[in-house]
Amino acid sequence: MLISADYSQIELRLLAHIGDIPELKRAFKAGLDIHAATASEMFGVPVEGMPSETRRRAKAINFGIVYGISAFGLAAQLGIDQGEAGAYIKTYFERFPGIRGYMDRTKAEVRQAGFVSTVFGRRIHIPAIHSKSGAERQFGERAAINAPIQGAAADIIRRAMIRMPGALTDAGLSTRMLLQVHDELVFEAPEAEAEAAIAVIKRVMETAAEPAVALSVPLDVEARAAANWDEAH
Repeated sequence: MLISADYSQIELRLLAHIGDIPELKRAFKAGLDIHAATASEMFGVPVEGMPSETRRRAKAINFGIVYGISAFGLAAQLGIDQGEAGAYIKTYFERFPGIRGYMDRTKAEVRQAGFVSTVFGRRIHIPAIHSKSGAERQFGERAAINAPIQGAAADIIRRAMIRMPGALTDAGLSTRMLLQVHDELVFEAPEAEAEAAIAVIKRVMETAAEPAVALSVPLDVEARAAANWDEAH
């Protein structure tokens, strides 16, 4: 069998931790649907019975915000006009002021130091921040905002990968790690081992930040076994 084990919304979880965003932290700790919870916070509508389109709009902003999504980009993604998209982004920052605070702090940090760091202390140098080109400096700012989050996600999955072979062996399993795809690890397992392997894989991945970093939000891993990679998703 192939086992697919995927970190669920790891970048948003890390944003909640790194940016110290109380509303996102509460939603993740409660195990809520984060996109529905965000939509409820933004638009003042209850999660129960929420139209799928309302959730979809919040999801697009949630995933786009750490990449510096613009009103133009959001409008194109959702098929709405730029004015409406701009209003959504404005509302998002009003409802989650900690995110704007994180972005402003990070931009100031990278302008001064020329680099940003992940929560594990790994530095990401952003030379574009000192460019004479305004467009390149803006690119550098967006990269600086994203790098501590995406970089920490990379740190975490690497820590999981280093620990995984030993953990599987200690559990008496012959399951082996096959490959990494972004926030996902893929394994080969005998069918009889799949359930036990999934338990070990989830534990190792969900605790991979420890003991170096105690995250203030839980990591969640979705894992399933199937005959091929498509069916494992």
